Amino acid sequence: MKQFAVIGLGRFGSSVARTLARMGHQVIAIDSDEAKVEALMNEVTTAIQADARDEEALKASGIRNVDVAVVAIGENVEANILVTLIVKEMGIKCVVAKALNDLHGKVLAKIGADRVVYPERDMGIRVAHTLASGNVLEHIDLSPEYSIVEIVAPAKAVGKTLGQLDLRAQHGVSVMAIKRNNQIIAAPGANDVVEEGDIMVLVGRNKALERLQES
Repeated sequence: MKQFAVIGLGRFGSSVARTLARMGHQVIAIDSDEAKVEALMNEVTTAIQADARDEEALKASGIRNVDVAVVAIGENVEANILVTLIVKEMGIKCVVAKALNDLHGKVLAKIGADRVVYPERDMGIRVAHTLASGNVLEHIDLSPEYSIVEIVAPAKAVGKTLGQLDLRAQHGVSVMAIKRNNQIIAAPGANDVVEEGDIMVLVGRNKALERLQES
């Protein structure tokens, strides 16, 4: 169990806070909007109404001991940058900051954010991949070049072993897992057979994954 602070309880921040809490982690949720704080009061460890730009108020919230601080302020770029700087200077081990665009992200990285996330952009990318390819269920960017995708096993793969398909040699793609009903076959071997309705979890270069989906 880790300790998290989520600062800014808009759609992104509240979603992060709820998900972390449901996973069993301790979550301190902070926002200046009383209604947003009250909405999460019974779902997180502690929900606090405070102006995160006030360093003393942040210190009083007890976030200095958290493992990760998520700065999810979205509508006010200046506040987002200032709060990222404050929590970084407080010595929090890992600071994750939400950025609206690449320029904003570069500023956050410059002032010490350990990780910069682009929820709107990334969601747009995931939706686009899902729409463009009917058999893609999920798309996660690992880097500009590599991704993880979940696809419904294509008909031509059904009944064959992973060894026969040899996706690594044919496409440069690795099979991380196979989801079958409520079962997950992690790190499947060459003798595992692909069945109809299986969901294949693949990792590889984006171009290789695209070629596989088209073939």
